[in-house]
Amino acid sequence: MDIFKNLTMIALEQATVLPYLTFRLAQDGVQVIRMEHPVFGDPNRKVGQNALGEEGINTYYLCINAGKKAVTLNLAEPEGQEIFRSLIQKLEVDIFATQVLPRNYKKLGIDYETMKSIKPDIIWLGITGFGPDSNEPAYDPILQARSGLMDLTGEPEGDPQYMGIPLPDMGTSMHAYALLMKALYKREATGEGDCINISMFESSISWLTVPITMAASFGKLMTRRGNTHPFFSPASVFKTKDRYVYIATGNDRQWKSVVSLHPFASLDKPEYETNEGRNRDVKNLNRAINEITERFTADELVKMFNAITVPIGRVEPITEVLEDPLVKRRLLYAQDPISGKKITLAPAPYTTEFLEECDHHLSFPPRLGEHNEEIYGRMLGFSNKEIAQLKEKKII
Repeated sequence: MDIFKNLTMIALEQATVLPYLTFRLAQDGVQVIRMEHPVFGDPNRKVGQNALGEEGINTYYLCINAGKKAVTLNLAEPEGQEIFRSLIQKLEVDIFATQVLPRNYKKLGIDYETMKSIKPDIIWLGITGFGPDSNEPAYDPILQARSGLMDLTGEPEGDPQYMGIPLPDMGTSMHAYALLMKALYKREATGEGDCINISMFESSISWLTVPITMAASFGKLMTRRGNTHPFFSPASVFKTKDRYVYIATGNDRQWKSVVSLHPFASLDKPEYETNEGRNRDVKNLNRAINEITERFTADELVKMFNAITVPIGRVEPITEVLEDPLVKRRLLYAQDPISGKKITLAPAPYTTEFLEECDHHLSFPPRLGEHNEEIYGRMLGFSNKEIAQLKEKKII
């Protein structure tokens, strides 16, 4: 039995960090209702290509918002807050999540104490840049810079680089997902709700396991190393005839296997027998390996290294990642009932029971306020006339 289908979540969300979390919960079958301001909405709706020919549903927004419903509500107005309280009660909301600045919690009527008075067992989640006592705004690149992640990314002689994915956003989402699972377990065991505050900064810092211990305990500062590994050699990207491959040699036994291959036999030297020795001369070693790998295709090298059980991987563009059999069978899809446009979405970290039931198809990312009539009308009992009046007053 898929127990998540019985859960309802309202998320006052925009951008990436909270929408990615609710995207993951939607893949579990949770009924996710994203709440936005009726005038401004989620700024990410206007980012990317306008592929559907209508405002507010651009391509960047489509990536992580499938499987959800959407309502608009102006919480700055007393009438909006009254409607919000009705939503919490009548929908029997299990989880409420927000990413607004903490100074706005009470002003909008969404602070934990207020919401607990409305529904005592509610699970409340607040995502902030630097903790609930800080009102400092934060975007993912700022977190990458301040947490040290950016200083660890790039070439040794080059500028600090932004990572290829927004790890502070998505990493915080996954940490929040785990905390919600703990809170749901606690509620099941005790009947009590929970108040969860999670900081994107703290989440980002938690990934720095090796750099922090090395710097604080052993005086070893880690910084940008390009494609090489700070502790293992050879472990880097190498050119081939047709593309790049990454070779990861994790121990001396694997290195002996590499130099047992005829093309690499010239590198079987006493000074390279230990990982420490290879690390000392990593630039020259990698240069010599590159001169060998350039004589082969990527597939030839993969076959060669697989035969000796030394990890190797082709550096794949996203178009080829999509064709990987392990990826292809787990991709998600959503189709717009209005335009007929079908979009492909990144797979879940694991296939849930809900995704199997819906054959990996989620509902299309909702338009701004798309479910106002359904939720305010059918669920809260507002008439069409009342809904129209609320729209006119920009309450919804």
